Amino acid sequence: MHKRIKIFPLLLIPLTLILSCRKHYDPFHGKPKWIREYFEKLQSGNYPDIYAISWWNEDFDRTYLTINSSKRSLKSYREGVSDERYISESYFLNHKLQPVAGKVYHGAFPGFGGTEDEVSQNSIENFEVLSQKRIAWSYFSNNWYDSLIFPKNSVDIIGQYGCTPFIRIMFRSDFETVPDPYLKLQNIIDGMYDLQLKEWANCARDCGYDLLAEFGTEVNGNWFSWNGQFNGGGTTNGYGDPTYPDGPERFRDAYRHIIDICNQCNAVNITWFFHFDVSGEPEEDWNDAVYYYPGDSYIDWIGVSTYGPQQRGDDYISPNELLQNAYLKMQQISVSKPYAILEFGITEL
Repeated sequence: MHKRIKIFPLLLIPLTLILSCRKHYDPFHGKPKWIREYFEKLQSGNYPDIYAISWWNEDFDRTYLTINSSKRSLKSYREGVSDERYISESYFLNHKLQPVAGKVYHGAFPGFGGTEDEVSQNSIENFEVLSQKRIAWSYFSNNWYDSLIFPKNSVDIIGQYGCTPFIRIMFRSDFETVPDPYLKLQNIIDGMYDLQLKEWANCARDCGYDLLAEFGTEVNGNWFSWNGQFNGGGTTNGYGDPTYPDGPERFRDAYRHIIDICNQCNAVNITWFFHFDVSGEPEEDWNDAVYYYPGDSYIDWIGVSTYGPQQRGDDYISPNELLQNAYLKMQQISVSKPYAILEFGITEL
């Protein structure tokens, strides 16, 4: 669960090579220990269908989520990803990302500024220098704003560097307002954005790279406007199937519509991810991630966010609890798809 609080413009400059001067260290529930335990649990053999991890490396909300927020944290991360099971090259078959037996892709949001789309080779290189490990994919946001535009420049930077571009299609007109005052899931379903989506799909098809993409990041979290709470919630008489909660059903159908358009445009070079959060809000039965899932015929990978505390004072959640809950939910969503930890991180405690 990555909740945005406020963007601090002065913190948008690259900070990945600067170690934090924070001195506080909790040896019992500290970030270094949490990172070590996370990798230990991943390597325990209890989660055989997790084939990818992706650290969310940011500091622009003063959350100290970067891997180098302290020397101890950086050491823990480096030691974790140094294991040979973490691989830095993406493998595709028929343009779809393939799980590799016994291996886990090492990906990251390496830090692309407060809008999550200021993609630069320098940011990727800095993260790799810090982690002492190359990344298989580079995760960034494609913000919809007034019109959805394919992020060709960002894709080229990442692709030419040798990483796989991972595009988060973020259906928002700004960063501050939830629910969004302009963009509505029903408008996607009704075809209002079809011209934009077709142009996006054509550009994706012709970009020259195999792509990873998702729509509706952390869909079961009401910190984003595509959550069901703002699209019909748990009512069942306002849209579609009278036995299905309207909010999740609208999201499901909107995501299906996007993928259908991409397929119609022959943009077959996209691997589609479904992304939920291990701790959804609101805590209502209708907000279960299962209800949002577009289905195995649409989605290629199942992904989840599993954060520890992001601010001092947040409840401490152990890696063991996070991974157990996440894995169980992914199995409830689909037993035939590979799983990915699309976002994980923790602040300094």
